[in-house]
Amino acid sequence: MARPDLLDPAELAALGHVELTARWIVDGFMSGLHRSPRKGGAAEFAEHRAYYPGDEPRYVDWKAAARSDRLVVKRFEEETNLRATIALDVSRSMDWTGSETRLPKVAYAERLAAAIALLFIRQRDAVGLLRFDDRIRSTVPPRAREGHWRRVVAALAEEGGGRASVATDALARAARAVGRRGMIVLISDLLVDVDDVVRVARALRAAGHQLVVLHVMDPAERVLADGGEAIYADPEGGIEIAAKPSEVAAAYAKTVESVIDEWRTRLVSAGASYATVMTDAPFGIPLRAAFAARQRRL
Repeated sequence: MARPDLLDPAELAALGHVELTARWIVDGFMSGLHRSPRKGGAAEFAEHRAYYPGDEPRYVDWKAAARSDRLVVKRFEEETNLRATIALDVSRSMDWTGSETRLPKVAYAERLAAAIALLFIRQRDAVGLLRFDDRIRSTVPPRAREGHWRRVVAALAEEGGGRASVATDALARAARAVGRRGMIVLISDLLVDVDDVVRVARALRAAGHQLVVLHVMDPAERVLADGGEAIYADPEGGIEIAAKPSEVAAAYAKTVESVIDEWRTRLVSAGASYATVMTDAPFGIPLRAAFAARQRRL
């Protein structure tokens, strides 16, 4: 059977809810990883967690394993390599898909956020979540215990769908949640002002934080589908434009690629990491981008 992190996202999502599919995604992803050396130290014992392939044998509680006939690993209160917050855009524009065979952008982003949070926690990182649209909708502070991940998943089901994205406010709030130097992962379709986000990205960099931007797009946003004249509506701004795809497709595609290039160039120059994430791409692709940024941070 193919690794879940390499399957079609819509087909995988149809097999179970967010918590279940996120676990499958991370299990598949980790099966393809070589465990990185552990960094950081442990202070006070906090809890046990299930053993995962790649965990160092010295952290296995062999006495507990003998009693329960299953492998468990000791976790410690200060056993964290990194503090991170995932800032997830849940505005109205995210609740869209160009095809019934693909997940809406927000559904894809929710599963990706859950998978990133679980992957980081399994790497002994403290992870939190901040959801936003035209205001901050949910905040879950960073914690490192795996039981905390269920709080992150529960928050994904809370209300959203506002008519705008307060991305800059969300990034500033995420930085305060991280506290000391850490990582902020922004998952958004970036229908916001590039100047404002770049300005905050520079401030985050100056404060010692690492910003990772995952730009979520539906394939139909990148290339206009063939068809007759249609009305194209902005779900947040309310603007409507009538156009024939055949007449504007070339100019549209050129404009979109120019915008993507601007986001990439300016964010990288501000010290952030950037990746375009298509909703028909297996979850393992953006997950690898987030994990690679984490490894560079460490």
